[in-house]
Amino acid sequence: MQPTILSFEDARRAVEQAAAQVHRPETERCELLRAGGRVLAESVLADRDFPPFARATRDGYAVRSADVASVPARLKLVGEIRAGGPPQTLDIEPGQAVEIMTGAAVPAAADAVVMVEYSLRAGDTVEIQRGVAAGENIVPAGAEAKRGEVLLSPGTRLTPAAIAIAGSCGRHQLLVYQRPRVAILSTGDELVDIAAAPAANQIRNSNSYSLAAQVQAAGGVPVVLPIAPDEVERLRHLVQQGLVSDLLLLSGGVSVGKYDLVEQVLAELSAEFFFTGAHIQPGRPVVFGRAPAHPGALPTYFFGLPGNPVSTMVCFDLFARLMVEALAGASPRRMTFTQARLKSDVKVKTGLTRFLPALLSGEYERSEVELVKWQGSGDMAATARANCYLVVPPDRAMLAAGDMVSLLLV
Repeated sequence: MQPTILSFEDARRAVEQAAAQVHRPETERCELLRAGGRVLAESVLADRDFPPFARATRDGYAVRSADVASVPARLKLVGEIRAGGPPQTLDIEPGQAVEIMTGAAVPAAADAVVMVEYSLRAGDTVEIQRGVAAGENIVPAGAEAKRGEVLLSPGTRLTPAAIAIAGSCGRHQLLVYQRPRVAILSTGDELVDIAAAPAANQIRNSNSYSLAAQVQAAGGVPVVLPIAPDEVERLRHLVQQGLVSDLLLLSGGVSVGKYDLVEQVLAELSAEFFFTGAHIQPGRPVVFGRAPAHPGALPTYFFGLPGNPVSTMVCFDLFARLMVEALAGASPRRMTFTQARLKSDVKVKTGLTRFLPALLSGEYERSEVELVKWQGSGDMAATARANCYLVVPPDRAMLAAGDMVSLLLV
């Protein structure tokens, strides 16, 4: 098999192209209280205008703006309107005002609300000490949405805000896409289960658990398979078992060592490889392709992720997350980058796009970032301390303290 090692941009594009061809899954009904994080499979329409009436956005007094063009202005109070109170038809005439609460319906004759902070009340009279323009502190009826307008579209991840929108439209159930089943297969004779006491030459299988958590966060259902030894027959059996799921994630066995057997086994299963490496650090040996579980079966996409824990997590964030989200029915979304000022010099070798664990601190324009001290892609503790990845372009050997640098948020 001829190796295909791509730049980060080309490797990411290959995954994006594959994700765009994925068929959306079957659907099911879900109670609104259980729909958080799921992917919407139907449109949610406004069942009435939002807001359904002109709404006050401040506590204060509903007035005619012309009456307070010159201040101070004394107005006669002719009533009170509270949020959620019974409907009232108060006809405000020139020189009059109505006390009003945030969220209440503004009388038709009023065109502004004066904040209570800019008033002085005495009995049934209020002195307005600051003028307002027409429309100030009022949200007009239908300004947020008109009845029948699409508020949420299929493919939308149901965030807390999206759940709130559905609830405001009276939707106690939603049609959502079924979650994809994502098989997770860690490989290597050195691995033991986390419940076991490892020998001096063994390590616990943390990768299956970190990947399972990432799969759940991306909208999938993790299916954790037994650890695969560095032995062809058993590895082949477990790979075939994993290919029955909607996506297979393999951890370890994708480098060029004598006992790195994953690519060999996949090739024997008639796999199609889109790339067998990417010019990135960590994660250079990452593999992406598809293969059938058995002759005649439809091919299943797979990722071969490096076995070092940091590499595994980074490659999931860079590549596999996109495929899990696509299989969950979500509309494609771009990677989220930001910028901050670098606290200390960073020196690297050129040739690779680097995603280095980093800590973003400060706020607003004073945000700063620094690398987390780490001992390479096996240093899981360093990644746990990080909250972003510092992105170093392949043509940069040094980033100087004080430079504005790119960060990948995950």
